[in-house]
Amino acid sequence: MHTIIRALTLAAALLGGPAALAGDAYSVAEQRVFLDNHFASVKPGTTLTYTLEQTGKPDDSFVDEAVVNLKAGEQGKKAVSVQFLNGAHRLVLPDIDDATANPVVLYFLEKDVRDMHRQIGGQEAYFRKRIRLALADAATVKPVTASYAGKAVPASEITITPFVDDPLKERFAGQARKRYSFLISDRVPGGVLEISTETGDPSGNLKASLKLKSAS
Repeated sequence: MHTIIRALTLAAALLGGPAALAGDAYSVAEQRVFLDNHFASVKPGTTLTYTLEQTGKPDDSFVDEAVVNLKAGEQGKKAVSVQFLNGAHRLVLPDIDDATANPVVLYFLEKDVRDMHRQIGGQEAYFRKRIRLALADAATVKPVTASYAGKAVPASEITITPFVDDPLKERFAGQARKRYSFLISDRVPGGVLEISTETGDPSGNLKASLKLKSAS
C-alpha cells in the first residue's frame, strides 16, 4: 500500500492535484498507467531505452531518447532514475527509491504540459488537471494486440481527449482535438510500449505529434 500511495503522490504532484487517499476507487485507466507493477519482471541492474520523436514546426522537430535505470534499493525495493532526453531538451525530475509503475509516463506528460505552456500560453497546472481528470473519468480502454521485438503481445490501449469538452478550449488553438494514447503491456519490460499525443488543426490535418516508444 505504501508503494501505491508513493506512486500516486508523485503522479498527483506532476499532474496537478492532491493524491487520492487509500481506499479511494481508481479508474481502469489510472490503474494501467499509474498503479500496475510495470517493473514486476524487470531485475535491478536493467536499463530500459525509449526513443522519442517530436514533429511539428522545424524548430520543434527532433528525435532523442529516454533511459530508465533500475537498481536494487533498500529492503528489496527497486530504485529508478531517468535520463529523459539530452542537451536543451532534457527534463529532470526526482528519482524514485521505491518504484513499481514506470515513471517514463510522468516524464512524457510533464514534457508535453511544459511544451503547451511554452507554445500556446495557459497555466501548466490547468493542463495537468485536464489530463488527470480525463484519465480518471473519460478514458477509453480496450484490449489490443501490439508488436514488440518482432512478436505479437497482448496490450491495453488507453486513449483520452482532455480538451474536447474544455470550456476554455477556444483560448488554446488546436487543443480541442488533441488525443493521447498509452499502450501498456505486461509482456514488455517496464510495461510501457508506446505513448503518443497528436494535435490536429481545424482542417483535420496533423499539426504536431509527440511519440515515445520502447526501444529495449
